[in-house]
Parts: sequence; structure tokens; C-alpha cells
Amino acid sequence: MNPQTKLREAGLVLPSITPMVEPLVHCVRDGDLLYLSGKGPKTSDGSFITGKVGAGITVEEAYDHARSVGLLLLAACNAELGSLDRIQRVIKLLGFVNAAPTFTDHAKVVNGCSDLMVLVFGKEDGRHARSAIGAGSLPNGITVEVEAIFRVR
Repeated sequence: MNPQTKLREAGLVLPSITPMVEPLVHCVRDGDLLYLSGKGPKTSDGSFITGKVGAGITVEEAYDHARSVGLLLLAACNAELGSLDRIQRVIKLLGFVNAAPTFTDHAKVVNGCSDLMVLVFGKEDGRHARSAIGAGSLPNGITVEVEAIFRVR
């Protein structure tokens, strides 16, 4: 089953992505690797989802935010490659959580993105190396930011 079908069966849709401000780009391809710029969660109207995890934002809410960031990452891949079928493997995710000082469940939050990758690409190609880091703040006050590296065809 291809990635688009897996997304559709899970009731998920790739969001539209907007151009980034120069000199930034959504991704850079180097050989068979595609490096994606960090993305943050947005509402359906395009505004950023903001707040501190562990101080007003729950782990469950932030997990959903990280999952939505995963969809943005996939949308950027789809725009660059023309199809998610060209992704061979998820290599690495780097996730940042805008967390209260005493918050320690960063990994549970970034699991939202990781679990999505396994759902879409399977247990072999979707599993990846990963870091989940707590941050005192993130751009625009977003709750989560994730960047990714994919092997592509």
C-alpha cells in the first residue's frame, strides 16, 4: 500500500504549504537525501499553535501538534518530489518541544511525528533515528518544531 493510501485510510490529509521567506527553503536535496527545514504546528486558518507544554498544553495535545507537523513535513516532501512514493526511508527526526522548565516527557510529544512516519512508511522504512529536546522557547511561540531527513529515489 502506498503512503497516500495509508494517509487516506487513516483519515489524514496533507495540508497545503506556503512558500518560505528568502533565503529559507522547505528542503534541500543532496544525492539521495532530502533535508527538511523545521516545521511548526498550525491551525486550519494557517496561524501558529502556541504555548508551553507542561504549562497549559498537555502531552496529548502536544502529541497531536507533533503529528500535524509530520503532515507538514510530508506535504513539503510531496511538493518537492511530486509523490510520497519517492521516499525510501525516514532517516532521522529532530524534535524540539517548547516546554515548561520542569517538563520531562519530550519524547512522548515527538512520538506524535514518529508514530505518523511509521504509520505512513511501515515499521522498516518509517523507523528512524531521533532526538527530542526541550526548549525554553521556539519561533513564534510554537509548541513543537520538527525537522527531518529522508532517503529518496
